Amino acid sequence: MESQRNILLIGLLLVSFLLWQQWQVEKNPQPTPSTQQTQTTGNAVSHTGTADVPEAEHSVPTSANVSTQLIEVTTDQLNVKINPVGGDIVYAALVSHKLEQGKDEPFVILHQNRDFTYIAQSGLIGKGGIDSVNGRATFSSAKPSYQMQNGADTLSVPLTYVAANGVKYVKTFTFTRGKFNVGVSYDINNTSSQALQVQMYGQLKESIKEHETSMMMPTYRGPAFSTQDTRYEKYKFDELVKNPLKQHTLGGWVAMLQHYFVSAWVPPAGDKNTIYTSTSAGGLANIGFRGAVYDVQPGTSQSIHSEFYVGPKDQEALSALSPTLNLVVDYGFLWWLALPIHWLLMFFQSVVGNWGVAIILITLVVRGGLYPLTKKQYTSMAKMRDLQPKLQSLKERYGDDRQKMGQAMMELYKKEKVNPMGGCLPILLQMPIFIALYWVLIESYELRHAPFMLWITDLSVKDPYYVLPVLMGATMWLMQKMQPMSPQMDPMQQKMIQYMPLIFMVFFLWMPSGIVLYWVVGNLVAITQQKIIYAKLAKKAENK
Repeated sequence: MESQRNILLIGLLLVSFLLWQQWQVEKNPQPTPSTQQTQTTGNAVSHTGTADVPEAEHSVPTSANVSTQLIEVTTDQLNVKINPVGGDIVYAALVSHKLEQGKDEPFVILHQNRDFTYIAQSGLIGKGGIDSVNGRATFSSAKPSYQMQNGADTLSVPLTYVAANGVKYVKTFTFTRGKFNVGVSYDINNTSSQALQVQMYGQLKESIKEHETSMMMPTYRGPAFSTQDTRYEKYKFDELVKNPLKQHTLGGWVAMLQHYFVSAWVPPAGDKNTIYTSTSAGGLANIGFRGAVYDVQPGTSQSIHSEFYVGPKDQEALSALSPTLNLVVDYGFLWWLALPIHWLLMFFQSVVGNWGVAIILITLVVRGGLYPLTKKQYTSMAKMRDLQPKLQSLKERYGDDRQKMGQAMMELYKKEKVNPMGGCLPILLQMPIFIALYWVLIESYELRHAPFMLWITDLSVKDPYYVLPVLMGATMWLMQKMQPMSPQMDPMQQKMIQYMPLIFMVFFLWMPSGIVLYWVVGNLVAITQQKIIYAKLAKKAENK
């Protein structure tokens, strides 16, 4: 097949892929839920099915009393605020990840105000629990703020609550230097004369609202979970509203996802947990876990622990908490191809120290690996080019009689031992690689605010001066000019192919510059390979 047809094919494939991705994101709207949700279907349970988990909202304390003020925690990675009512994390900012490039304001994941809520709750329920739909325990803290000291590897923030029966509950948050996960544990000292039955829960509560999305970057925002039978499952807000979830599992985790960042509760892998979702007043969605039930006998103590993660989608850090938590970095159906590409990209960056150069190197590797197929493609194109005079002669002989023209062309191809489809295979093989690399560049948080050179200061956003898209259009135009138009191509196809470089250039104006960089370098390599292959073929023809 002629190179012009190949350009048209790859353009249609790319546009179709991006349109399909956007349709996947937008095909189901995310309505604001009714606060009286009671529907139950299949394994789902009604809102009252999780009534033992507190649903009532507690606003940010504003009293002048120190005991009702938020407890502030500062580490090398996190700025966290804890509400003493319930001991919930109501604010979390990432120290090493800025909201905007070149500014000091940190990126905030968890926060709570009048218009929006996104917090991480945890507590103890059951007969001996201190949290219920009727109220939450109010903890006391030795200090209003905690800060990780230089040289210290960990920071512990203990909160204490003594019940009316004398039972002492200590909720401790443990922060580790260099990490975004927080250990959350309960130490229960049963000094009463009765046995206690307690069950830890952890849930993420977020306002359901429409989030802006882009055709170029249709990333998912919403709940996700994992069980021993389901390694990774997104559970969209509209699904959560219609069919609240209740699944029993060994281990598992729950999470709220957004582009580049995630928050997640990871209970002990050996415990029998219940993964659930629910909705609550004010258009809030909850996804959480209820852990194993513990019996605490009189005169004994019990410790219950869980891990909470709030930070970037760092695959290594996430895998350390759970073997499947790294799947929140969603590469789609080509994950098996994206994983080695991501590994190779990380390797190149560790060597050269520049993400743009790493993208260039991975482009060279991909194009180099496909060179044998590319050689066959251009060899087939060269043969097709040499046949142009004969094809033109056939067109003049048969005119508009397409049937005779087609038969004559097939006979000519057979006689000259030319496969008109020989140029298609490399194109079809390159598309999965491009799609996998597309998702690697979209999902890899490492590229956020990553500079390349000169005016390209952030490879995760569009080129501010549109230089790369223009270069991409120019290289596509040059590749197009290196191949003559086929005489049997109808005028409409010719028009589409002529305008394809311009269409691609406009289409890529808003693409992340890292993806456009890959495409430009790939085009330059293809042009170089094409010239080398054609030169060798010409020399071989001269020798004959």
